[in-house]
Amino acid sequence: MDLMEYIDKGGILVYILIALNVIGFTIILWKLFTLPRKNALINKIKQKLETNAQSSTYAQIEYEVKKLETGLTYIKNIATVAPLLGLLGTVIGVYKSFEAISKSGLGDPTIFSNGIAIALITTITGLIVAIPHHLAYNHFISQLDSIELKAKKEIGDK
Repeated sequence: MDLMEYIDKGGILVYILIALNVIGFTIILWKLFTLPRKNALINKIKQKLETNAQSSTYAQIEYEVKKLETGLTYIKNIATVAPLLGLLGTVIGVYKSFEAISKSGLGDPTIFSNGIAIALITTITGLIVAIPHHLAYNHFISQLDSIELKAKKEIGDK
């Protein structure tokens, strides 16, 4: 069985998970290219603070860092929803298996194997989507915390 057959067998939930994966990885790639420039981001925050002459420096730093978090909520939501969609597929697959057993009995195991296949495929797909998104979200939050701390230290020392 090739990949497309597995995807087709998994049904609509697998297609939804693939779409979420594409959206999530697009955001992840965007963040991978924008966040690692910590010094440039801190200098940008410094410039905005100097031009705005804000009385609350730390609040302005937090505001600027919060703007850098754009898109991370989507990654977090994908990491949270993907295993739930996989679980939903599991329940649907098991239900289909029991439905097939109740109609035809247990004489032929191939009767309920389709439902079990759906259950396993959607569970696997949900986890494959969720795990990298969860790791990426934690990585980016860690980077943003580092940027915020460095900005507060550098700007607070002056």
